[in-house]
Formats: sequence, C-alpha cells, structure tokens
Amino acid sequence: MAYVLVIGASGGIGRATLSAALDAGHRVRAFSRSADTLYLDHDRLEKCRGDAKNAADIDAALDGIDVVVQALGVTASELFKPVNLFSEATQVLLPAMKRHAIRRLVAVTGFGAGDSHDAIGLLQMVPFRVMLGRAYDDKDIQERLIKNSGLDWTIVRPGILTNSPRGVRYRVLEKPSQWRNGVISRADVADFIVRSIGDDDLIHKDPVLVW
Repeated sequence: MAYVLVIGASGGIGRATLSAALDAGHRVRAFSRSADTLYLDHDRLEKCRGDAKNAADIDAALDGIDVVVQALGVTASELFKPVNLFSEATQVLLPAMKRHAIRRLVAVTGFGAGDSHDAIGLLQMVPFRVMLGRAYDDKDIQERLIKNSGLDWTIVRPGILTNSPRGVRYRVLEKPSQWRNGVISRADVADFIVRSIGDDDLIHKDPVLVW
C-alpha cells in the first residue's frame, strides 16, 4: 500500500479520491486550503491545510509520500477571470517532488486539455471556449509541464462530471481516435485514479474517461 498525497482534497474529485484510496487500503494525506474542515475521518487519513501554489506548504506536505494525486479545481466565478492555478501549482509541485525523490504523479485535467482539444466537436467548440477557455488554456500549460517533467505521470481527462455513485462501467479511451466527450461521475474518476496508483501500464498515458 502507498502513502498518497491528494492535492485539491476539498474538491469533488479530490474528496472522492480520499474515500476510494482509503477503501483500497492506502494511507492518505488530504491537502487543501480548507483540509481541516473535511467531514471525513479515518485512522489512515491525515489532513494538511495549505496552498498548492506555496512552495513551503507543498514541501511540507510531500514528506514521506509515495504517490501524488493532483486534483485541482476552480469555482464557476473564477472561470471568467484569468486562470493560473493549474500551471503555477504544477510549477511548484514538480521540482518539489524531485527534491523528495517522489516519481509517481496522477494529475486530473479534463477532456479538451492538451491534444484532446482536437477531439472537441464543432458544435461544442464555441461554448467550450466561452465557458472553459481560460481554465483549459492553463491546463494546457499544466499538461506540458507534467509531460516534460521526467516523472512517472498519468494524466486523467474526465468528461462532464456528475455526482452519481460509482458503479456504472466507464470507458478508458487511450487512443486519440477514440477520444470524445461524454459524462462520468466523480466517483468513477476517483476509482480510476486509485487504480492508476499501482498500475505501471498507465504511466505516461493520458486517457479520456467517459461512460
């Protein structure tokens, strides 16, 4: 079992990942600006309050960790302002992981980030750019940084997120020819994240997840 740091633990995917990782037997450190208010308690869960863009906070959070899950998010109101959370937090995280000799990183971006942008349909492109363009421009930078890091990364690109419970059979679309938008629950994304922790076949993969 691994000692897993979940960055962005107060968000929807982050919270779901905490539960899934604990259910799988891992030790977990939950990191976010409001980690101390998390409702979840467990003898293998540690809560660590901090800012993902603060190097000292991240350095402290990485102590003793085997695997990092980066599950950052922004609020709806932040989507209409310049977004730099994803790239700036990643610029802090990657060198810190190297200092701590941590190689395994599972990072959540989304369908439409990086080269999956080319799979967005023409009818979806305009609303995608209007609603999510600023965030996904920053996620593009995030993905490039991760792919050039030399770490053992997996990038997870979920489709449209729901709060449905885990249980629906989801699809892991690894080939660009398969990539498409769709719906998936945060619980199923968390299931894939936790599965990725111990699956070396998913290293340097960037699949799209949909039902």
